[in-house]
Amino acid sequence: MNQAKCDCGHLNPYGTQLCEHCGKPLGEKNKKSPLVDMRYEGAARRSQTYNKSFVDKIWNFFSSVKVGIWIIVLTLIASSIGTIFPQEMYIPNTVDPAQHYKDEYGAAGQIYYTLGFHNLYGSWWYMALIASLGISLIIASIDRVVPLYRVLKNQRVTRNTGFLKRQRLFGRTNTEKTDDILVKAEALLEKRKFKVRTENGSILAEKGRFSRWGPYINHLGLIIFLTGAMLRFFPGMYVDELVWVREGETEVIPGTDGEYYIGNEEFFIEHYDEDDKTFSAAMERAGGPTVQNYQTNAVLYKKEETGTIGAEPELEEVKKDEIRVNHPLRFNNYALYQMDYKLNELNTMTFTLDNRETGESAGTVEIDLFDPQDEYDLGDGYKVVIDSYFPNFEFNDDGEPSTISSIPDNPAFIFQMFSPEHPDGEYSFVGIQRNEDVFGENDYQMSFADVDTKDVTALTVRKDLTLPFIITGGIIFMIGLVQGSYWSHRRIWLQKVDGEIWAAGHANKHWESLKKDFRALSEETGIQVPEDQSALKANKDK
Repeated sequence: MNQAKCDCGHLNPYGTQLCEHCGKPLGEKNKKSPLVDMRYEGAARRSQTYNKSFVDKIWNFFSSVKVGIWIIVLTLIASSIGTIFPQEMYIPNTVDPAQHYKDEYGAAGQIYYTLGFHNLYGSWWYMALIASLGISLIIASIDRVVPLYRVLKNQRVTRNTGFLKRQRLFGRTNTEKTDDILVKAEALLEKRKFKVRTENGSILAEKGRFSRWGPYINHLGLIIFLTGAMLRFFPGMYVDELVWVREGETEVIPGTDGEYYIGNEEFFIEHYDEDDKTFSAAMERAGGPTVQNYQTNAVLYKKEETGTIGAEPELEEVKKDEIRVNHPLRFNNYALYQMDYKLNELNTMTFTLDNRETGESAGTVEIDLFDPQDEYDLGDGYKVVIDSYFPNFEFNDDGEPSTISSIPDNPAFIFQMFSPEHPDGEYSFVGIQRNEDVFGENDYQMSFADVDTKDVTALTVRKDLTLPFIITGGIIFMIGLVQGSYWSHRRIWLQKVDGEIWAAGHANKHWESLKKDFRALSEETGIQVPEDQSALKANKDK
């Protein structure tokens, strides 16, 4: 597009409202306006100038403040919807999410799950909202800060008279001692910490320009913060998982791609000494012993590379540590926190195959409740087959046996018992405090003999590589907030025009501070305090 040439000879980019060289208003609309628009120093913004190509339209869309506000509103609404019911990550991992939302919250919960709100913050459309907000911040910032920086960096001292008299604060002082007054004014302004520049007898005093960049530093902080939030959904950047480990066993640590394992040597609970008078009153109020410590004696292992696919992993011990509340085991950006426990969880159950008439035992069967065998050969023609296994037994809505979960809180079995007398087998249903003859004609039965339990510890696995982004973004945002809120960009122009001193001033906010500067200048030099032309215009409109 063609450049706009000012009377001073400077070529301005198309769309410029005020000449970058002398400040003269360009275009009939700006020339007739009683006050110049100083928000972006009259610079040409791409979004207000170009609207032809597809890229221009996308740029203009995201640079709009209204669009940015609507994206924020939609993001806030979506975020609030995600708090109506707990997200899937916060419900027990031993239950079916669809059934859980239906049972706990009824039809509303079922609709909530069906619409995908149970995993809202990881959904593609929520990520698209966050990305759109980030794009809007980036484009809106570039669209404004680049031309603003260029204009402020290249601003001249001597300005066009049309620019000066269209400032909000403007006044004229008729005096014969213009040079002496300007010298005094320069000294006073420097004393008041203004950065003073002179040119051909004109003065430009500027203070607090850095505050103009506060909003854009805000935007930078928000962009970094949003980047950190989005990175949480990238593999390897954020882990928040739970692993249950039984005493004497080793489990792979979630989120480590099978590289690290954790072993539970022992879990125990310590109580405060009942005879200790320091805690006796608290224990009396609690109605019993008070827990002092939850602790897992853990061993961290690392899998060695054997090169054999499908082989049992060979584990190398890395370290031992005592995991307590607020005392995690840390390694390679991971941390394992003590989160929960379960005492005396069923581990194995022992049964005997007995003749119901004589009471004679044909053998013993020990069943690992987490990994039961399909059949157990007792020899001499005796064999026990597990036809069905229900770790956490219940009857479903159809009255058929089923299981709530894979955790053996209430184990039950349907055994098929083979003997020389019954080579085709007999069926028996056995559970806790129940032993039923399925068809009512068995000669043998499975009798409970013994049980073995283990304590189980629950460890939260945490890894957060996004935290530096979030903290850095938050700090930068606060810096920009303080920078843009507590300081103002103030400028004072003093210029000799036809034997008068023209004084004009502009501030991006805190106008009263600029007026105080002019009053101090008037007391010292006699320059007339400029009038607030916005107030005069408002009175005229009335």
